[in-house]
Amino acid sequence: MKFDDKIPIYYQIKNYIYGRIITGKLVPGEKIPAVRQLAVDLTVNVNTVQRALSELISEGILESKRGLGNFVTEDQAAINQVRHKMIMEQLHAMYENLHNLNVTDDEIVQYLRQYIKDRRTNKDDQHN
Repeated sequence: MKFDDKIPIYYQIKNYIYGRIITGKLVPGEKIPAVRQLAVDLTVNVNTVQRALSELISEGILESKRGLGNFVTEDQAAINQVRHKMIMEQLHAMYENLHNLNVTDDEIVQYLRQYIKDRRTNKDDQHN
């Protein structure tokens, strides 16, 4: 995993885990790797991983089971809330970046529709 120097690493780890849950790479009820294993896998300090996991536990995205480890919540509403939050963060960043280029709201919608249409066309062309 490559880290962005401008964003705290623990926050990037949280987003990494969010992404794995949302995409189904980690499923509800699944045990996640131990803190030390995650630290080795991500090449970060154990304390950094622990901070990220502690926040995920306090948010209800992970559940800690004493002696067994940490597990992905089975609360689909919590997972849907995280998905919504991540989508809104991406849209916010896109919106701000485009407004910094003096693109109007109407133009953003127009460009997004065109982008989606072009993506669909390119996908269809690749399958033929």
